[in-house]
Amino acid sequence: MIQIQIFVNNPYQENSYILYDETKECVIIDPGMYTSAEQNEVINFIKEEGLKPVLFLNTHCHIDHVLGNKFIFDNYGLKPQFHKGELPVLQAVPAYAPQQGFRYELSPEPEVFLPETGFVNFGNSSLELVFAPGHSPAHLCFLSRADKFLIGGDVLFRGSIGRTDLPGGDYQTLINSIQNKVFTLPDDIVVYPGHGPETTVGYEKQYNPFFNR
Repeated sequence: MIQIQIFVNNPYQENSYILYDETKECVIIDPGMYTSAEQNEVINFIKEEGLKPVLFLNTHCHIDHVLGNKFIFDNYGLKPQFHKGELPVLQAVPAYAPQQGFRYELSPEPEVFLPETGFVNFGNSSLELVFAPGHSPAHLCFLSRADKFLIGGDVLFRGSIGRTDLPGGDYQTLINSIQNKVFTLPDDIVVYPGHGPETTVGYEKQYNPFFNR
């Protein structure tokens, strides 16, 4: 069974995730840690739980989700994996980071790009890839059908959806992704978003104002 640990990082209050199972192998998703205190919290959790980071994933590559990419590489030797359509998004970060007041440490680029469909594995566990563009050009979510959760990035929030006014965003594409990729999942799937509290597929189908006007 996969355990989930959430860290809320940086001024955007971005949710970073560590997933691990009984083997103690773990995957780090969207490391947004920025301050030394945020970095230490992650390091200490991994150490105290006796975890072994073996996989590093980005749902997408907006600045708030990649601020800790170099930190993870420096500490664990892992390069991020994401869909190749997000590479231009990552490469654009250094140009706008100073305008947003960030000291951005350059992220390594992937050696392995993720496809639109398939699985990634760690320990005794696997995560299914769910391609859900719209908030960003090639956004991926990570699904565990066995443990009934979706690491959803910035696709769907509790009572809201991801913004689509950033480069590569498209409102109708995002709506289609949610309807065709997320809302087709079982109602009891818990969605862990990139910001804010978790929700469920069933709750959002019933109450999300973007789909119940």
